[in-house]
Amino acid sequence: MNIKCLQLFIHLCETKSFAKTASAMHISPSALSRQIQKLEAETGQALLLRDNRSVELTPSGKKLLPVALNILAEWQNYHAQFAELDQELKGEIRLFCSVTASYSHLPELLSEFRLRHPFIEFKLSTGDPAQAIDKVLSDDADIAISAMPDQLPSRIEFEPISEIPLSVIAPAGISNFAQHLQQEQPDWSQIPFIVPEAGTARERANTWFKTMKIKPNIYAQVAGHEAIVSMVALGCGVGIAPDVVINNSPVRDKIERLKVASIAPFELGVCCKRSQLDNPLVKALWKVAQEKYIAL
Repeated sequence: MNIKCLQLFIHLCETKSFAKTASAMHISPSALSRQIQKLEAETGQALLLRDNRSVELTPSGKKLLPVALNILAEWQNYHAQFAELDQELKGEIRLFCSVTASYSHLPELLSEFRLRHPFIEFKLSTGDPAQAIDKVLSDDADIAISAMPDQLPSRIEFEPISEIPLSVIAPAGISNFAQHLQQEQPDWSQIPFIVPEAGTARERANTWFKTMKIKPNIYAQVAGHEAIVSMVALGCGVGIAPDVVINNSPVRDKIERLKVASIAPFELGVCCKRSQLDNPLVKALWKVAQEKYIAL
């Protein structure tokens, strides 16, 4: 059992994807598979259940994971003492993002970062993504995952990580305004809208209203996109929300996307104050984000 093999196993537990781990760890999928098979042979246990789509830990694999993490941490501590690595980065990064981003984008970013900097801890807070940049500017967070606003404050540095489309959604079931939506030219003034309270998604919604020449009948302005999808599913109105939120919503089967003029997508990225890039911890995370999403 070697350290590299344990690192591969730990990373695979994070991604649950042979392809993603192979790419991130610069190894071929077949070589990765052989390393895992070797680890299973050494432990005498089946550690993973895998098929063409997913990877899941067996009970033995779940028991091995904390042991592997402990061995890796002890090895890194030992190596630091004898290889003059006592300058290993340590400390805490305060990170803010939406609930959806915490499982749609954050894990992929942090899995690579944790391998490089195992002694850096995170204090994560979640909330309305429209507050992300303000959280950074007010020093309530060191780094945030945020939509790129139309006007980026001069003190903020922004690194794109993904493009996020938006959709107009309606209840899939019966609603008081269903008959209006079924018309070839709906009377949008008779249809209640649920929109983001603020932020880039709201800016995109306002632009769409102008393009469609709609004077919206606003039923609710919601802080946080997740609640928009829930309110639409309950039949409260037609909503405008990011696709990543819709796709990850537990009530996504109770809504439908309307075939209307498209809404301009927005860029999602990590942001921090420019002065914070002098902070070694923030700079380290920034470097991982730049390398991981360099193609954008």
